[in-house]
Parts: sequence; structure tokens; C-alpha cells
Amino acid sequence: MVRVSPDDVGRRVTLRRRVPNGFRDAVGVLESWQDGVLAVRKRDGTLVEIAEETLVAGKVVPPR
Repeated sequence: MVRVSPDDVGRRVTLRRRVPNGFRDAVGVLESWQDGVLAVRKRDGTLVEIAEETLVAGKVVPPR
């Protein structure tokens, strides 16, 4: 269940998405959600872009 929306930009989230060999998770700050693409800044500083249609689960999580 995806419980994240564009209103959550700036909050820490965990997202699970479909990839060719299964699923991948991303945890970090949701920096943007535009044109069907979510951008999540991970703890190590990398930016992960996730297509909205690949999301299978997501929620807001407490700050570190």
C-alpha cells in the first residue's frame, strides 16, 4: 500500500518499487514528485529517481 503523496515532499520516506528481478527499497528524504517521478535523497547523499508507476509500497517514517 502506497501511503505517500506529493504533500510529503521534504519528509523522510521508505519506498518499495518493482525492478526487473524483483523489488528494491529506498529510504531517504522525498525531495520532489514531478511528472510521475519521485526523487529521494538517501543518507549517503545519492539521489534515487523512482517512476511512480513502479511503486508497490511506501510510507512516511520518523527522522533519523
